[in-house]
Parts: sequence; structure tokens; C-alpha cells
Amino acid sequence: MIEIQNLTVRFENKLILEEVSCNIIKGKITSIIGKSGIGKSVLMKSVLGLIKNIEGEIYVDNISIMTRDKRENKKVKAKMAMLFQNSALFDSFDVYQNIAFPLSEHTKMSYSEIKEKVKEMIRLVNLPDILELYPSDLSGGMRKRVALARAIIQEPEYLIYDEPTTGLDPITAKEIINLIESIHKKLEMTSIVITHDKDCIEQLTEQIIMIDNKKIIFSDEFKKFKEFEHPTAREFFGIV
Repeated sequence: MIEIQNLTVRFENKLILEEVSCNIIKGKITSIIGKSGIGKSVLMKSVLGLIKNIEGEIYVDNISIMTRDKRENKKVKAKMAMLFQNSALFDSFDVYQNIAFPLSEHTKMSYSEIKEKVKEMIRLVNLPDILELYPSDLSGGMRKRVALARAIIQEPEYLIYDEPTTGLDPITAKEIINLIESIHKKLEMTSIVITHDKDCIEQLTEQIIMIDNKKIIFSDEFKKFKEFEHPTAREFFGIV
């Protein structure tokens, strides 16, 4: 479980999140929702340890992300991965190099072992044999799949998706939603989806966290959210 306690984040003098607290339940799909620029990605980048200047506490399976114990710090970071909104592929690397990168950089696996693992990931995200192509050769949906293969190659326990359907056409977006659901079940991981895509929310969500005005205004099971009497929540789903 991820426990966020009284988290406050400021960028220079701008307050982004103010004393927010919530739990992300292990094994579930949790959606983080709210208006654009409200702090959804900031919340999860704080969990990943990508934002250092924070106040409060964040624990991943009872380990503080701010621990100074190097072994504990490495252990907690290995539990998590993120699929970035823009896919964040290396333009100068081909598909194989992009997917293999975490293993090449952070493990002592042999070339043949890495190659087999990359092929396994390609099959898992339903990509054809495109290992020699470069990101510029790929469609938006294919880049998402390559980035997802890279994110899961070390089999993290927690996978964060940052706006996974943004910029995709409806058919491709639906394919990515189905893929997230499939990967979640096959790898038995905890999935955290930052999104404003209603189809994504409706199909995937078990737990939901809503951010508004620097605060968490809802954190509970999704089935309870539609009954949440808050103007921002009702506006989000077009409920008058």
C-alpha cells in the first residue's frame, strides 16, 4: 500500500498541494482525477521521489520514500515505475534499446537474457516485431506500447500511468485502456491511472481519488463516487 500523509508541495512560492492524505490500495486500479493542472501528476511524481522539496510523509509498503538508507531507498524505487504522458522514449535508441534500457542499466543480466525478456514484453503489449524501428517511425499508440513494455520489464509492483490516452484517437485510446486492464490482471500489480478520460475511468477504476483546489476532496471506492455530492465531482461527469 502507498500511504500519503499530510503532503504539501510548493514550486518556488506557488502552492500546488496542501496537506493531502490518502491511501492507494495494493492490487487495485486507482484513478487520480481532477481538472488539468490541478496537481495529479505532481502527486504521483512525489510518490516516485521525482520531486524532492516536499513536506509530509510518503510510505510504500511501510518504507519511507525519503529514507536515507541506500538499500531501503533502492528497494522502494524498484517497486515502482511510470508510463509518462509523452512516452519519454529515447529518440536515438531503437525500440529494442528503449525497452531493454532498464535491464541494461540496472541489472547484470546477459545480452541473451535481456533479449528474451524484451521479446516477452513485446508479446505482452501486443506489438509486432518492430525492434529495429525508431520512435519517429511509430504511431502514437505504438509509442505508448513501447513505453509500457519498458515500464513493466522489471516487473514493478506499482505502475503509474500519466494520462495514458491523451492525444490518441478513440479507437487507439480504447485499445490502450484494454491493454492496461490486461497487464494489470496478468502481472497482478497495483495500477495508478492519472486521467480525465471518462471511458478510462469507467472501465478501469476500482478506487478513485479526486483533487480540487490543492486538496483531496474524495478518496474511496469508485462505486461511491457517483453519489458524491460535490459540485466539482458532478461537473466532472456532467451531472447537473
